[in-house]
Parts: sequence; structure tokens; C-alpha cells
Amino acid sequence: MIFEKTFGEIIKKLREAKNLPLREVAEALEIDTSMLGKIEKNRRKPNRLLIERIASFFNVNSKDLTIAFLSDELVYYVLDEEDYASEVFKVAEEKMNYIKAKRNT
Repeated sequence: MIFEKTFGEIIKKLREAKNLPLREVAEALEIDTSMLGKIEKNRRKPNRLLIERIASFFNVNSKDLTIAFLSDELVYYVLDEEDYASEVFKVAEEKMNYIKAKRNT
């Protein structure tokens, strides 16, 4: 999977690769066409269940789609903090390891 693209761009690329209209994919996912369009434009966030349905529909790994979605969330959260973003990600990884270790004790 191409992780440098946004979650929405990945979904749009998957749909277009199969030459499917928004309407048809939205119907299969049991969501409104407008909602799918907003997801593809990164204006609407899917929940975990919808990510799993999308993965199933396109026969792709749900873990990959979840990683793409969550990484978008992190990037958008720190995007305006350009001076600190890289450092924030490094510290966040260290904190994640610390918290995981603390939970296991």
C-alpha cells in the first residue's frame, strides 16, 4: 500500500482502479454517496467498522487501511506545528514505548 498518499486518496485510487462509480461503492458499503465522496476528499472520517468494510470490499488489508487512516490523523494534528512536527513524532514514539512497558508491569 502507498502510505505517502492520504487515506481518502487511497480509497479513491482503489475505487477508480476498478472503474466503479461512487454510488456503487457507497451502496456496497451501506453509506451515502456524499459520505464516500467526503471520505475520498478527507473531509469525513470513517470509523473502524467502515474501514474494515472498505478493506473487505476492495480486498485489501484492513491493518494497512487503519495505519493509513491513523497516520493521517497524527499528521493533520501536528501539521501546523511545522517547527516541531518531526520532534513530536520522535517523542511520541518514545512515549508510546514507555506507556506500553508501564502497562505490562
